[in-house]
Amino acid sequence: MREYQQRLARLLAESQALFFQDGLRLKDGRPSPYFVNLGVFRTGRLAQELGHCFADWIMDEGFSDQVDVLVGPSYKGSAIAQAAAISLWQEHGVDVAFDYDRKEAKTYGEATGHGYLFVTGAAIQGGRFLIMDDVGTSMATKFDLVKKIGWLEPRVEKPLKMLGVVLAVDREQTQAVYDKDGRVREGQRGPDALAAFKEETGLEVWSLLGIRQTVEYLHAEGLEVLVNGRLRSLDDELMEQFNEYLAVYGREA
Repeated sequence: MREYQQRLARLLAESQALFFQDGLRLKDGRPSPYFVNLGVFRTGRLAQELGHCFADWIMDEGFSDQVDVLVGPSYKGSAIAQAAAISLWQEHGVDVAFDYDRKEAKTYGEATGHGYLFVTGAAIQGGRFLIMDDVGTSMATKFDLVKKIGWLEPRVEKPLKMLGVVLAVDREQTQAVYDKDGRVREGQRGPDALAAFKEETGLEVWSLLGIRQTVEYLHAEGLEVLVNGRLRSLDDELMEQFNEYLAVYGREA
């Protein structure tokens, strides 16, 4: 693992953004032994550290001179895009713009007669966009953002290009499967949401960390994680439970 990946894994454990708990259910109705919630990166230090990790990824992957605008889907992605832009400037002297979408178009003030879909005004200038977000399960918010960026294309000041999507953590899970009555069918592997997103949009999806490497690193280092309400290291029994879960619901490693 690269140094920024190790930092991010430790941050996930320290902030309790990653936690294990009996009886958890995902939004789609499936059971899960663990959950990832980057919404808990709610202090200045944690936001700065997360932005620093994204900035290091951008530098490491050679995107620093290829991107003009960091775009995050509202709401969590907006904070990530801003934090990454700040860290790029503070840590690397690279000044890029950032923007994020509105839930409803603005039609007053500077947007009178136009209907602005983005907040800061950076997106309307066009250029090369890198989409940033916390995790990707169904990729629904990313699909919506790509559509909004597409709406901009004939309106921007210079040619628009979407470089792809970068996530903080790849949950490495397939989508849920439902019966004819809309009830989740447990124990069944659904379609790969990231693959479907790539096929439909033509955009690459990257991640700073995969959930497998995150949990394996924390286990190997003996670092404490929140498990059923208390901090402890991940033992072999919990690792077996984690691996069995991904064997059923996970994408291919």
